[in-house]
Amino acid sequence: MDRYCVFGNPIAHSKSPDIHAAFAAQTGQQLTYDKRLAPLDGFAAAVHAFIAEGGKGANVTVPFKLDAHKLANALTIRAQAAGAVNTLLFDAHGITGDNTDGAGLVADITGNAGVAIAGRRLLLLGAGGAARGAVLPILEQRPAALVIANRTVATATALVEQFAALGGEGVLSAGGFGDITGSFDIVVNATSASLQADLPPIPASVFHPGTLALDMMYGKEPTVFLRFAAQHGAVPRDGLGMLVEQAAEAFALWRGVRPDTAAVLASIRQTL
Repeated sequence: MDRYCVFGNPIAHSKSPDIHAAFAAQTGQQLTYDKRLAPLDGFAAAVHAFIAEGGKGANVTVPFKLDAHKLANALTIRAQAAGAVNTLLFDAHGITGDNTDGAGLVADITGNAGVAIAGRRLLLLGAGGAARGAVLPILEQRPAALVIANRTVATATALVEQFAALGGEGVLSAGGFGDITGSFDIVVNATSASLQADLPPIPASVFHPGTLALDMMYGKEPTVFLRFAAQHGAVPRDGLGMLVEQAAEAFALWRGVRPDTAAVLASIRQTL
C-alpha cells in the first residue's frame, strides 16, 4: 500500500491525516497517511528515511517549508514563485517540490465561498511564506488590484518586484499597514498575528459591506481578525477550507484523481 505523511514540528494537531483518509475512502485509493514529527535540525534525514521505507509523497508544514524547497531537486513553477514547498513527490526522478497553498486559497475563495477574484480589489496582509505562496495563484485569476501590506514595507516591496514580471505590472502594489487606503472586495490575513490572538494594525475602512475577510488560521472560535472584520460588515471565513483545498491539490498530484472537497470540509469542521 502506498505511503504518505505530513512532516512538521509540532505536528500532533494536524488534520491532514483525517483529510487524506477521507479523500482516499471517497476515491477508492489504497494508501496510508500519517503524521511525522521531524527534528528541527533533521528534516532532510527524516524525509530520506521515509523514502527508504517506501514513501511516495509527503506534505510539509511549519517550520520546514523552506527546508523542503532546498531539499527538492525539481520545483514546479508555483513552488519556484513561492520560494517554499508544502508538497513533495518521490519518484524515479528524485524529489519534486510543489506548493499547493495558493491554489488551495484560490479554490476556497472562488469555489467554496463563491466569490470571484477576477476584476476585484484584493488586500493581502503579510509578506512571509504564507503570503508568497498566494501571490501567483491570485494573479492568475486576474484581479483588478492586489495590494500587499506588511509591517516591514521593504519585504512587501520585494514581493511586488518579484511578481511584477508575472502579470503583476500595474496590478500589484506594496505598503505598510498604515499606508492602506480605500476598501477591498477580498482581504486575506496571511500574517501570524492570529496565533498570538493579535490583530494586524489595519484601518476598519478596508472593509465594506460584503467584503470577504479570510484568515489563513482556523480554530473552533473566530480569530481576532475575523471578529474585527465582521464588526465592520465583512463576511468572515477561516482557513479550514484553504487547508482542505490545498490537500485536494496535493492528493490530485500524487494520485491523479481529484476528490470532492465539500463533504470532507463539512466533516472536518465538525471535529474542531
